[in-house]
Amino acid sequence: MAAYNDVTEALIKKTRAREEALGLRDDTCRSRFLLQPNPTSKVVVFFHGFTAAPAQFDTIGEAFFKAGYNVLIPLMPGHGQAGDWNEDNPPPLPENPHIYQEFGQNWLQNAQSLGDRVLLGGLSGGSTLAAWLALEYPQQVDRGLLFAPYLSGTNALVDWVVERMNVYFEWKTEPGAVGFGYAGFHMPALRVFLDLGQDILDRAKVQLAAPLLIVSSASDRAVDSEEHQKLFQSALKFQPQCWYHCFDRQLEIGHNMMTQAEGNKHVDLPIAIAKTYAESDLTWNEITALSQRLQPGESLEAIAAQLNLSQPLPPDLPSLLTTLRLFAGDAT
Repeated sequence: MAAYNDVTEALIKKTRAREEALGLRDDTCRSRFLLQPNPTSKVVVFFHGFTAAPAQFDTIGEAFFKAGYNVLIPLMPGHGQAGDWNEDNPPPLPENPHIYQEFGQNWLQNAQSLGDRVLLGGLSGGSTLAAWLALEYPQQVDRGLLFAPYLSGTNALVDWVVERMNVYFEWKTEPGAVGFGYAGFHMPALRVFLDLGQDILDRAKVQLAAPLLIVSSASDRAVDSEEHQKLFQSALKFQPQCWYHCFDRQLEIGHNMMTQAEGNKHVDLPIAIAKTYAESDLTWNEITALSQRLQPGESLEAIAAQLNLSQPLPPDLPSLLTTLRLFAGDAT
């Protein structure tokens, strides 16, 4: 217990000192530490999206904390710094992938000091980093929770611009929605994640990854869900516990799906999927079979018995499958 307290205090103190030296824009940019009073075997690290901030994962972080996890939500390199950022003075985002990779490796090590079972999650570019770590360290990462990973843009022209043009781009935030983090960026900073995404797609075809949950949305105009499906199919060949779900278009869940403040009226859905997956040992074939056989009024436990599934079902799985079927007619 004393060692656990020493480790957590040292990690928080070191992180706070570094962020004070950076000069952060506001409290939304501070790294989050949701830590249990006693040691726990379960810890999850969430990497926020490109140009965003740790506050993006407050809601799901609280949900996992209440479920008994230690939760770390670190500030990504180059993010969250106060300044008059614009086209002539773009924010100091890394343009070298090794900076993010070393950052991810460091937080994986930090998480390992707080629990035996380490899950890595993220949104967009943060999700891309989590996917890279799941391929680089498949034996050390228990699960990857990938929300809308940035592997490529929605069309070839967008990718061409990211690959070739050294321009400044400013985000267009939807009316009424909050934008965490920087308002714009220098394009080579995004190119880092496009290149990393291609590396992930190539590696997933030939090697084992940690079990991955990949979540897309048909309403996402920022990333290509077809690339998500390719990653899923490649990873599934080596790892049968991978899952994939794409939110139906009628839900109107955009790219920034982690908070209501950013425009997701159904923020409970990505949280429910992530928590269910984190507590499940079901394979893709098993979850598909359960979903296809589930009918109104039927017991999921009875269906599992008919399928001779020996592992316990996550407690929220029946309600989750039913809810998703209401929108898509298919839980998976």
